[in-house]
Amino acid sequence: MYKYLNNINSPDDLKKLNKNQLVDVSKDLRQFLIDSVSVNPGHFGAGLGVVELTVALHYVLNTPYDRIIWDVGHQAYGHKVLTGRKDVFHTNRKYGGISGFPKPEESKYDAFAVGHASTSISAALGMAVSAKQKKESRQIVAIIGDGSLTGGMAFEGLNNAGIQNSDILVILNDNNMAIDPNVGALKDYLINVATSKTYNKLKNNVWDFLGKINKLGPNSQKIAQKIDNALKSIILKQSNLFESLNFRYFGPVDGHDVVQLANTLKRLKTIPGPKLLHIRTVKGKGFESAEKNQTQFHAPGLFDKDTGKIFHNSKEGKPPRFQDVFGETIVELADKDKRIYGITPAMPTGSSLNLMMAKYPERAIDVGIAEQHAVTFSAGLAKEGMIPFCNIYSTFIQRAYDQIIHDIALQKLPVIFCLDRGGLVGEDGETHHGVFDIAYMRSIPNMIVSAPMTVRDLRNLMYTAQLQNKQPFSIRYPRGRGLQAEWKLPFEKIEIGKAVKISDGNDLVVLSFGFVGNDVQKAVIDASNRGFEISHYDMRFVKPIDKDILIYVFENFDTIITVEDGVLQGGFGSAVAEFMIDNNYNSKIIRLGVPDKFISHGTQQELRKECGFDKNSILKTILTNIRNTVSK
Repeated sequence: MYKYLNNINSPDDLKKLNKNQLVDVSKDLRQFLIDSVSVNPGHFGAGLGVVELTVALHYVLNTPYDRIIWDVGHQAYGHKVLTGRKDVFHTNRKYGGISGFPKPEESKYDAFAVGHASTSISAALGMAVSAKQKKESRQIVAIIGDGSLTGGMAFEGLNNAGIQNSDILVILNDNNMAIDPNVGALKDYLINVATSKTYNKLKNNVWDFLGKINKLGPNSQKIAQKIDNALKSIILKQSNLFESLNFRYFGPVDGHDVVQLANTLKRLKTIPGPKLLHIRTVKGKGFESAEKNQTQFHAPGLFDKDTGKIFHNSKEGKPPRFQDVFGETIVELADKDKRIYGITPAMPTGSSLNLMMAKYPERAIDVGIAEQHAVTFSAGLAKEGMIPFCNIYSTFIQRAYDQIIHDIALQKLPVIFCLDRGGLVGEDGETHHGVFDIAYMRSIPNMIVSAPMTVRDLRNLMYTAQLQNKQPFSIRYPRGRGLQAEWKLPFEKIEIGKAVKISDGNDLVVLSFGFVGNDVQKAVIDASNRGFEISHYDMRFVKPIDKDILIYVFENFDTIITVEDGVLQGGFGSAVAEFMIDNNYNSKIIRLGVPDKFISHGTQQELRKECGFDKNSILKTILTNIRNTVSK
């Protein structure tokens, strides 16, 4: 099927080819990704955009001795194919298969684990400083793209790298996209650099001239860099951002010309110190539908590789996704209150805040991949009387923990955190599971911590949160659909800190927190069909927790089961155990949730089963403990 790819199982095989054959290798690799991802869903557009760069890097560099750090990690599909994982690529993101992100324990070619954005420059600098200290001549390359440069950590890395004078190459993959189009002043700056006809016309001549100066003596590189900086400043009518940070800037160059990229990378290997290569690419390059619909083809699911048609499952008659309930509800609330703002860090489509952006663009704001800024920006809004809904995936808000404590909770500012993808998210794996938020949010003073069991509850918790408007309020909800088709009912205020009884019984009691309560409910029904009567409470709030219900439970049941889609250490079950200890009760508590380890990738159902809190595991725990109680 492929001209060269069938015989490439490592970068050593790639190096046997001549430079002009890399064009056909790139065609092969691009077609392989199209063939594979169309039938085995994963990230798509980002990988297509860096095909030529991936081929050029492994052709020029001596990997894995030379280090390549991908940022963000879903750019690395082609890298995986070229580094010995072609034959197992069909297992990508499947339970027990290879990861959709770089993973050092999976391959020696994966230099650094990358799931979250904006980390590559800092990691690369650490490796470069280490190589310098050990007198190693290895190349250290960070590829930062898909919006990652909007993250503050990337600027922190650039700032420090500029004074370390270590040999590091940062490749800026400039495609003007994250999942959604990039935002901010940096985007405009890069467009200005990339579209300056005068600069780009003279660029290659300038490079050749400076290359000759470089060879003249020990101080020639500094002289060449000063001349280069001056010419760029004159032509572009502004100083170069990267060179002001002591990086030698090269570019922009065509990121889809594999021969030019290989030649450029070979030249850059000989230049010491911190360097930045600016390449221009197209996300989804080589697949027309992905080029035209870049957001949709970021991770499209199953699609027809010939027509580009995406095979969406029919939504007709299905319950809505939690994210869409959030998106529609915030628009309804914003209709009635001009103080309501929606804030998201580069996830307007993923969070469905794009619905509010369409109607109220001045009050729905994408801040880029900048979670810390998103949180403190929300704090500023709240301080001046606005009602900000700060919508961030659970796994990503971990990056702003200090801001939650210092800038929000300490000042008791009424920011509403809507934590999407709470719990085990599935195929994206350990870097993306949102399993820590229950534990870390409940440890913060002044914070209300809640989780809806249903999409109706999410709607009403959002309504309740903006009504209370006195302190920070966290609402976490899962990836995927609710179980109720009918949800858009009149708003109802929920009493903060009050649980809801789902079923009544004397044999055993189960306390659940959040969406996982639906599996508990199914397990309780199965137990009832076997003749057992089980009490089940949806706690709704872990802080403040319903003390009246807990007093009743501890005074009436010897065995209590808690269930949560989050880490057991410090989570919901821990809150129940703390209440028991603090109030001198002595019941048996069985906690079901995520154990003390990082959970890999697979479907949500497979991972809940692995962790022991899918419906069947919950039922088994119920039946085992009822029988143990009876045997006593």
